[in-house]
Amino acid sequence: MNSSTKIYDYIIVGAGASGLMMAYRMSKDAYFKNKTILILDKEKKTSNDRTWCFWENKKGDWDAILNHFWESIIFKGDSIAETLSIKPYQYKMIRSSDFYDNIWVEISKHQNFQFKIESVKSVQQEHNLGKVITDSGSYSSQNIINSILFTDTYKKQEQYPVLQQHFVGFFVKTKTAVFDDTAATFMDFTVPQKGNTRFMYILPYSKNEALFEYTLFSKELLKYETYTNAIKEYLQEKNITDYEIIEKEQGSIPMTSFKFWELNSKNVIHIGTAGGWSKASTGFTFKNIDKKTTKLVQHLKKQKPLNTFHKTNRFWFYDLLLLDILSQKNELGAAIFSKMFKSISPQLIFRFLDEQTTFIEELKIFSKMPTALFSKALLKRLF
Repeated sequence: MNSSTKIYDYIIVGAGASGLMMAYRMSKDAYFKNKTILILDKEKKTSNDRTWCFWENKKGDWDAILNHFWESIIFKGDSIAETLSIKPYQYKMIRSSDFYDNIWVEISKHQNFQFKIESVKSVQQEHNLGKVITDSGSYSSQNIINSILFTDTYKKQEQYPVLQQHFVGFFVKTKTAVFDDTAATFMDFTVPQKGNTRFMYILPYSKNEALFEYTLFSKELLKYETYTNAIKEYLQEKNITDYEIIEKEQGSIPMTSFKFWELNSKNVIHIGTAGGWSKASTGFTFKNIDKKTTKLVQHLKKQKPLNTFHKTNRFWFYDLLLLDILSQKNELGAAIFSKMFKSISPQLIFRFLDEQTTFIEELKIFSKMPTALFSKALLKRLF
């Protein structure tokens, strides 16, 4: 390891969605024009390794690289099977390869950015600086923005339950036009639940191409073959037999109200999944990253300590109550989400998940939910 430590104005650790989006935001702001910015990761991502989806009710920063969008969603459960208009929202889909390409092109225009391919071993707070240790050297900065989840502390604690949103997806191509590409299947709970919260998530992006993801909200991951067999059985049930699998993807996102931000320090902030930026109750991450990187840029410009960035709100507690229920009775997920989509408009649900509702609107939502379940979870937390 090099004996000298180079100092940068800003260091971004990890070049995935949150790290690159942070770099993109900084590249677009004149404040950072003369700042030295280092990006560190073990590889430069360019391939399609993720699919990100989010809803938006206006034109957005990523519209130019959308793979597809929908103005209707399908929800299926025991007591509901409906196609729901989500206007003025659009449900938008981005392939990660397009996202990576777009951001690397932008970053390459700015000479004050430097990218180094190094495996990061640790990030730590020192007296007045943050320090990054890699397999090749060490780097210091007053502003280290880390997107790599180094710790499993959140798994070892018992105060906040930890589920996973885990999935395997098949990109399927058929020889004939069999898909309705005007509606995305948001959740199909008609698949066997087997004591869990399990659903199929379907994104048809042309008449003969669609992504099928077998998804669970549960504590334990499954054998890979369990996911793939479930997708194949689902396709068979839908009489989709003449197809080829052109790509596959898989992932697992922590769903927890664990206070990741308490691991931040004066000169080190954790972002993305490592910072608890995934929506605890759903696992949705991309839009949260979009919003929080914008706010973090403004925070950096004010030169405030990084551990003063996070602000807890009541939505954190709402997510915690749902996770308390699903961690104890995981099989209730289908009933809870079905009740929500049967009784509440998708527009209000989206606003609630975006944490933009008023308290009066939230009371309206709670009145439509299984009251006994949430009341019991609330009382346990309070007492």
